[in-house]
Amino acid sequence: MSSILALDVGQARIGVALASRSAGIASPLTTLANDDNFAGKLQELLGSHTVDTVVVGLPRGLDGQNTPQTDYVLTFAKNLQNTTSISVVLQDEALTSVKAEEELEARGKAYTKEDVDALSATYILEDYLQGGSA
Repeated sequence: MSSILALDVGQARIGVALASRSAGIASPLTTLANDDNFAGKLQELLGSHTVDTVVVGLPRGLDGQNTPQTDYVLTFAKNLQNTTSISVVLQDEALTSVKAEEELEARGKAYTKEDVDALSATYILEDYLQGGSA
C-alpha cells in the first residue's frame, strides 16, 4: 500500500510526517537535518514507506505574500520534483509551527525543535488529506 510523505522545510531541519493512503491518518515520522546527507536519507524514507506523493509545506507571509522562505521552499520543491519520479505537491502551511508548539506545550513534557518540525509536517499532511491546497 502506498503512502504520502509531508515535509516542513526549514533551512536547518526538515520535519517529516507520513500517512498511508488506506488509513489516511497523518503522524510524525522524523526530523532530518537539511544538509548534504538529506537527499540520501529522503530516498531511504521514500523507498521504505512506498511513498507515491510528497507534500511540501509552503510558507507565506501573514498577508499571503511570498517571503524569502517561500522562494526557498519553491526552489526546494522544484529540485525535489526534478530529482524524483514521485509526485510533489505544495500545501499551505499557515501557522502549523505555532499550532505544533502550542500542542507540545499543552502536553506538559519537554520537547525539542525537531519535535515541533515533525508535528508541523503532520499538520501540513492533515490539511492536504482534508483537501486543502497551497
